[in-house]
Amino acid sequence: MKLVVNSRIDTAKFKKRLKGQMTIEFVVCFPVMLVVALIAVNTLLFFGECASFDRNFKDATCAYASSPGYGQGMSNSCAKIQSSIEEVCDTEYVDVSVSSSGVEGGLVTFTGTLSFLPTLFGAGTLNSAFGVSFPRMTHQSQIVIDCYKPGVII
Repeated sequence: MKLVVNSRIDTAKFKKRLKGQMTIEFVVCFPVMLVVALIAVNTLLFFGECASFDRNFKDATCAYASSPGYGQGMSNSCAKIQSSIEEVCDTEYVDVSVSSSGVEGGLVTFTGTLSFLPTLFGAGTLNSAFGVSFPRMTHQSQIVIDCYKPGVII
């Protein structure tokens, strides 16, 4: 017994069944691709801000805190360092804070903290997208220096 199959009818049914398949696949995959792109862009922005912050924090600390002026305390030094860094990192999604600790033998530890809020491709802040939350990321840098005060006799 010979089975005869009409190939023209079978291909027409096959094409009719597959019509719209790519649209459905795109609709399912698009949110996932968008979230992956948001994570990648925010990661690269964060790494760039961290590199800039590290360099500027070390430079500002050496400039403003290594030889403080007469009557200038550590809180004034921290404020000067923070304002110097904020001038460079002037974006709405980056917060900077500077603190000092440990006046042990004249050595002071300055700690700078960069807080990064994820963005929507740099155009605004972003808390979540498609049910995926984007937390605030932080980065810290420390430097220990000897605060020399010229003309002060110990």
